[in-house]
Amino acid sequence: MHPSVNDLVAAARGRINEISPEQAEALRVGGAVLVDVREPFEYSSGHLPDAVNLPRGVLEFQIHAHPAMACVPAEVLSQPERTLVLYCLTGGRSALAADSLRQLGFSQVHSLAGGFNAWRNAGLPTTTD
Repeated sequence: MHPSVNDLVAAARGRINEISPEQAEALRVGGAVLVDVREPFEYSSGHLPDAVNLPRGVLEFQIHAHPAMACVPAEVLSQPERTLVLYCLTGGRSALAADSLRQLGFSQVHSLAGGFNAWRNAGLPTTTD
């Protein structure tokens, strides 16, 4: 029998660092890069302030080359110890994405538990800019 998507997400959650909305906000204020792994149409309907949209489907290919991150010195982007906070709508896609980046050598990658919904429910700021 093959694992379900829920099984894959649960396994990923066992290997990654999930954080609360409040912890994510503290990391954001401290300079972490927020990465929205949702699709562009989801991102445009509302996202976390200063978040970069790198959809889950292309994340591994674009993590170092995304134009929105070009304003950061390239040497910083090439450092896998850079603090990243990934999120999606409910936390499943970001858990899988965080696990993938962990496998690629990123040591400071976090997934927002509960995703955008949890962030919004915590009363934290969102934007459509």
